[in-house]
Amino acid sequence: MTDDMRTGLRRSAALAASTFVLGVTFGALARAHGWGLGAPVVASLAIFSGSAQFALLAALAGGGAAWTAVASGALINLRFFPMAFSAAPTLRGGRIQRALEAQTVVDGSWVLAHRGEGRFNRGVLFGSALAQWPAWVAGTTLGVLLAPSTQVLNATGLDVVFPAFFALLLFDEARHTCSARFAAAGGAIFTALLLLALPAGPALLGGATAALVGLRHTERQRS
Repeated sequence: MTDDMRTGLRRSAALAASTFVLGVTFGALARAHGWGLGAPVVASLAIFSGSAQFALLAALAGGGAAWTAVASGALINLRFFPMAFSAAPTLRGGRIQRALEAQTVVDGSWVLAHRGEGRFNRGVLFGSALAQWPAWVAGTTLGVLLAPSTQVLNATGLDVVFPAFFALLLFDEARHTCSARFAAAGGAIFTALLLLALPAGPALLGGATAALVGLRHTERQRS
């Protein structure tokens, strides 16, 4: 194991802990909605995407058709295509090896491996994914076996850990450049204003758009 991979493991410790708690939440909710013991664990092993798996679970729990649930999860996971594309110069080997290495590109590993200016640390990318994937699968397994109450899940899972998880990613990304901090602040302010009149989903989408516009503006000023 390289020094960069060890760095990725060390820096992702907090993310792995929150990933574990979210995994417990997913496993317990999936079992409560009739997924049984094995299906949630298999889903976490194969999909490894909390947002997609929770979307899949919510769609099925709401009475949606299987294809609708799969489509909702797939749409959420489309964000990994531009993320993997941006990190592609870091990957090595032929097509198969590069495709396998691209499986380590998830939200946490992508942010931690980002050096700024579109550059990524390959070892940190792998080390971070190596910490988070077992935590997600282990958390799912524990949630399936223990099946804690929904009150406990709401108090310690989605309502607390999900925002904290993405807040950690935001803080880590914002530390690299002034433009990232400017975009993050602009997106946060715009989202807060939109929440006064819109539901959370459209407000977050608008905030993300504002952050992208702010980032592009600062990059053009620098060039």
